[in-house]
Amino acid sequence: MRTTLLAVICCLIASPTIAQVAFGGMPWGIGARAEKLPRVPQVVLPEVDAAQLIEEDLAKVDAGIKGPFRFGFNHVTDIRTERDGIWYALPNGDRVWRVAIHCPEAYAINLKFTTYRMPEGARLFVYNTAGQHLGAFTAQSSPGRDRMAVGQLPGDRVVIEYHEPAAQFGQGELVIGQVTHAYRDVFGLMRDLGDSGPCNINVICPEGDDWRDEIRTVAIITTGGNGFCTGTLMNNCAGDSIPYFLTAHHCLSDDVEDWVFRFNWDSPTCDPTENGPIDQTVAGCELLVDNNPTDMAFLRLSSIPPPEYNVNWAGWDKRDIAATSAVGIHHPSGDIKKISRTDGALVQADIDLGTGTADCWRVSVWDAGTTEPGSSGSALWNQDKRVVGQLYGGAANCDNSVDDYYGRLSTSWPLLEEYLGTCGDTLDGLNVPVVVPINWDAAVTSIVNVPALVCDEDTISPIITIKNNGLVQLNTVAITYQVTGQPSNTVFWTGTLQPGQTVNHPLPDIEVPSGELTLMVSSSAPNGNEDQVPENDLWDLAFVVSTPGQAVQFDLVLDDFGTDITWELMTDSATVIHSGGPYTDGDAGDTLSTAFCLTYACYTFTINDAFGDGICCENGEGSYTIGVPDGAVLVESDGQYGAQDVQEFCLEEVGVPESSSGGHMRLFPNPATGRVVLQLNGINGPAKVVLRDSAGRIIMQQAVQADPSRLELDLNGFAAGVYHVQVHHTRGRIGQRLILQR
Repeated sequence: MRTTLLAVICCLIASPTIAQVAFGGMPWGIGARAEKLPRVPQVVLPEVDAAQLIEEDLAKVDAGIKGPFRFGFNHVTDIRTERDGIWYALPNGDRVWRVAIHCPEAYAINLKFTTYRMPEGARLFVYNTAGQHLGAFTAQSSPGRDRMAVGQLPGDRVVIEYHEPAAQFGQGELVIGQVTHAYRDVFGLMRDLGDSGPCNINVICPEGDDWRDEIRTVAIITTGGNGFCTGTLMNNCAGDSIPYFLTAHHCLSDDVEDWVFRFNWDSPTCDPTENGPIDQTVAGCELLVDNNPTDMAFLRLSSIPPPEYNVNWAGWDKRDIAATSAVGIHHPSGDIKKISRTDGALVQADIDLGTGTADCWRVSVWDAGTTEPGSSGSALWNQDKRVVGQLYGGAANCDNSVDDYYGRLSTSWPLLEEYLGTCGDTLDGLNVPVVVPINWDAAVTSIVNVPALVCDEDTISPIITIKNNGLVQLNTVAITYQVTGQPSNTVFWTGTLQPGQTVNHPLPDIEVPSGELTLMVSSSAPNGNEDQVPENDLWDLAFVVSTPGQAVQFDLVLDDFGTDITWELMTDSATVIHSGGPYTDGDAGDTLSTAFCLTYACYTFTINDAFGDGICCENGEGSYTIGVPDGAVLVESDGQYGAQDVQEFCLEEVGVPESSSGGHMRLFPNPATGRVVLQLNGINGPAKVVLRDSAGRIIMQQAVQADPSRLELDLNGFAAGVYHVQVHHTRGRIGQRLILQR
């Protein structure tokens, strides 16, 4: 029996606008769905000597090396979809691949796909035994690249689950080339957050009040899969938000392009320390330039952090002038973000901490806070809140917080100028986007008075809303509109519209054919000027026209697993005219109603369940009906159909209203095999003959003048089936069903 997963403890997902992006959803291996999947094979990796690794880390600390702060051991692996794990075929032809990875006594596991080829529609999840999961990852999660790193999940066992659509059979390929065993408690599961010393100060504390803008420029970096450093987004002279990023040369690894950057990992309280958001990540970067003599590395992130991250870009000072005081913002020992302050002047110094002599600024003593391994690469801000260097290393710690060394920005500048620009010796941080005054901006903000389903009508009367988003009064706007397959037309709105105001404006009636159509409306030339914001000029509205037609309603009651459900409605010629699903999980009992407009014909309705257990009854009382407004039920089911249910029905009373003014038509022979004679009587003036197929689409039309009139229709090129012949005249329309046989 399947049950809905009640809670996910911690979903590490990224925004859909960034490089490593998760698109939601739930793996089938979590919850009762797992009961129907075969047991997942497990790859057990060698044990890790955590004590020996920690001893090595301490030796680096004693030498004054500030990073990267190592938290894990990298296992080299070769786990492949083509060879390892197990595949499971679903009833609809899709298939699922799963493999488990066990790292004995690991606090957490992260991994790297050295081959990541995801076909369209495929999805990937990573989850642990506690029900926490990452994903779904798709082809868009690593655009333009065939590799991808995935962040940490707590625990010593994870499962990788890959969903491949039937249409993409065999096109996906995954190779897990590295698995990182966390021998340190990176999520604070067994202790307080982080390993940093007690003198460190959370950035939310009063010490950070004057540095809120600068705090939002800083990110913790997962380097090489098993270490932490810190870095800072840097503003450039253009102020265009290019994600330039400053960190330390000694943090670099061979796989720098796979680094993961986590922003805003800040405690929401000063004391005690509490966990912050861990889903605001960007994965991937390009190393632009690095310099060992100043221990500088300069990167460009794979994408700009999205607006919801609310990040800033740091200002800088390239002058060779010692700051009179300074602040550091960093992630000591891979901990949540901290702030340090020195009230004394910086001192120029050369120092060799094992990676070569570096030209540095020395912090003689920290008056508040300190730095530790993991702080490496973090920026140092002068008293004017501008970056003057990045952390190389030093002896400072909570027991004796003296002598930290930062590579000097003034010495690194010749390598950075190409990217940061030539706009003077100093540049302030970028905290808000540059606002350009918008005088001329006429926007279309809605289209109304057009139903989603235009049933038994061939004309629409749209009303649009025009808004003045500019700073100047509007008196005229050009409005261009077009329906799919028809020529465009332009009309002009005139009047008085103040900034921020809207006005409703009716468009001329538009004659529309049957089928799936889109009405596109755009604004331009506000007061005869070029529109400064063309992005909001266009509005479109999709709708369906079915003439002649009968309103029909499909009511679907969901079970717990809406993601399993898809359906389609076909004509008797096997043309799919409506479809739906999949839906969301956890909505058992909800009724979804869909309106159709169907012509006289027979139809086939098919509903599928990807897991093969229908929509009733263990997982919720699902069912469905198809009926007409008078209450007649055409199709119904209690949902107990397994993988698929197929039902046929026919509409027998759909017709075209006769003209109230009279008029008659006769078709013969009917049924027909080729040529058909149309005889018209009692119709005065010009008329138009329209032939429609069973889906309501116009396939022939012809003008008629005489009364009485006799017209011969050649249907030799058309397929067998049910057709409708309509005659439109000055006082109405008449119609008749025609059956074509072969």
